[in-house]
Amino acid sequence: MKDCIFCKIVKGEIPSKKIYEDDKILVFYDIEPKAPVHFLVIPKEHISGAGEINSENSEIVARIFEVIPKVAADLGVGSYRIVTNNGPDAGQTVFHLHFHVMGGKVLGNMA
Repeated sequence: MKDCIFCKIVKGEIPSKKIYEDDKILVFYDIEPKAPVHFLVIPKEHISGAGEINSENSEIVARIFEVIPKVAADLGVGSYRIVTNNGPDAGQTVFHLHFHVMGGKVLGNMA
């Protein structure tokens, strides 16, 4: 997608502090961390949000959830929270599927 900030990060047009990359996904640090360790995991393919996951693209979510524990372990984080927002009312501000992974401290309750 032309104006998507995460698509621009995938293309290298916008710099990011990369942690991990393969042919399907990119992992990089959040620029406004909410925990001592806070990184984002995104598919390289543009999927607007969780509501667009279907039988044709769901394998990318499985890949993401295979990589998250490896990256967290590499960063020394054993306990972490994974969050994704879907739609503006849920707080989604970048409309490219992404998962926030936060840890490195006691995070407390979500609600």
